[in-house]
Amino acid sequence: MAGRRTNLALFGLLGAALATGLAAYAIGASWGRWVVVAHGAVGLAIVLLAPWKSVIARRGLRRRRPGWAASVVFTVLVAATVAFGVLHTTGLLVTLGPVTSMQVHVGAALLSIPLAAWHVVARRVRPRRTDLGRRSVLRAGGVLAAAGLAYGAVEGLVRLAGLRGERRRFTGSYEAGSFRPEAMPVTQWLNDSVPEIAVEGWSLSVRGPAGTRRWTYAELASFRDRVRATLDCTGGWFAVQDWEGVRLSRLIPDPGESRSVLVRSVTGYPRRFPVRDVDRMVLATRVGGRVLDPGHGFPARIVAPGRRGFWWVKWVESIELSPTPWWWQWPFPAS
Repeated sequence: MAGRRTNLALFGLLGAALATGLAAYAIGASWGRWVVVAHGAVGLAIVLLAPWKSVIARRGLRRRRPGWAASVVFTVLVAATVAFGVLHTTGLLVTLGPVTSMQVHVGAALLSIPLAAWHVVARRVRPRRTDLGRRSVLRAGGVLAAAGLAYGAVEGLVRLAGLRGERRRFTGSYEAGSFRPEAMPVTQWLNDSVPEIAVEGWSLSVRGPAGTRRWTYAELASFRDRVRATLDCTGGWFAVQDWEGVRLSRLIPDPGESRSVLVRSVTGYPRRFPVRDVDRMVLATRVGGRVLDPGHGFPARIVAPGRRGFWWVKWVESIELSPTPWWWQWPFPAS
């Protein structure tokens, strides 16, 4: 199978791995389990094609064509992506000092994208009509079936061996600090940092059809709406906590014709939610019966059940109803 069809198959698999990886990263609902399974199976399919690709790679290295070093770096990044994905999934290596295996997995994948684009352009393989022939389709189906069996085998071995991976959530995250807020990790999205906020000078701006109202910390802290929800961070950990604060439906009881709710942090970090989510979202001022600490969003943070951690905006300073649809934003914040 060594040759152009191997390259075409790997190109398709890398695209599928990127698509399913992004989807798995974003989905917090339980049906996302199948996206995670598909992502793992695609990764193992890449491993299964490695022997054939190695034949092509050795042949290319002997020729030393221009750009061979970039191709080697690309190969190393893909190998690291797969390896750290397996290490995280099995639980054999979850953390590496200040970072997690999941973060290395995602970081290596992102770094490989520009090199993958260059590789496709520089080592162009033109599709042919015969690539969609019956034999090719059967081969592709065989590879995918073998990858699915391999995924099932890995999951079985994890359970038989009692590895830590057996206890991961359907998103792939591991429990860290459930019902113990003080033990819950402190993480931010990309370049965000923990701000120092004095409640005396802080207030929450809520803008709706009837105008803008400012809420003081004392006013918000007087509410005692409670929800038990799972904060599932894309860094590879999750924590179940009892959150306390005020439901957004109290702050914006009449959304009118609005289509989304824009929540913004004092750091400038924004997320836009569907207006239908207002009834189940909470602006939390306390967790586990104690006031939020700065790292976890003091003085107030969003609790968005069923959504991944990057939706749970911390250090909220404004909530605004908007006619803009919620999906009119980057799938993942740029900063």
